[in-house]
Amino acid sequence: MHYASVREPHERLQWARERAGFETATEAARALGIAEPTYLGHENGSRGFRRVADKYARRFGVSLEWLLTGRTPPKPAAAQRRHMAPLVGHVGAGAETHFYGEAQGPLEEVPAPEDTTDSTVAVEIRGDSLGPYFDGWLVFYDDVKSPVTADLIGRLCVCGLADGRVLIKKLQRSRTRGLFHLLSQFDEPILDVALDWAAKVQHLVAR
Repeated sequence: MHYASVREPHERLQWARERAGFETATEAARALGIAEPTYLGHENGSRGFRRVADKYARRFGVSLEWLLTGRTPPKPAAAQRRHMAPLVGHVGAGAETHFYGEAQGPLEEVPAPEDTTDSTVAVEIRGDSLGPYFDGWLVFYDDVKSPVTADLIGRLCVCGLADGRVLIKKLQRSRTRGLFHLLSQFDEPILDVALDWAAKVQHLVAR
């Protein structure tokens, strides 16, 4: 079906969703973090979607103007898939990461910087755990659970501690072999701790 043949906003939404690679409305709703009945109503025309149209346009790679009015052609197909990453948790007090349960799965997918990979995930900062300026920002890192390597020293990292906690801290070597200091601008340092894994924070992005 050619884009020019769809006349109504809900028809353009379906066209954009299919071109973006989502075979079903259910799949798209889950990726967007929108309740399935709500999305289905948007796509079958029983509910308007102007308030979330920008989110749909960005995720499906079309212009907002085209989606709502049909004016101006959609973006080329090559541009339709933005880099996206699953939002897997949030960062709370003490820069501790709280992950969503396996049954719940990722809360949604969020736009990610261009240099991310299929392993990249995001967590949302809540409060002043990394400083008041970063409240609501997204932290992107590769969820590969690799041991600490020399290139991570002195870098802001997502750190998996041996006691099960996951913290976002700056890494520093301890004088004790195999242990590390975890530093923060706002909290007391955590000294001489064992880490199961660490991953460099790739990006901090305003949401």
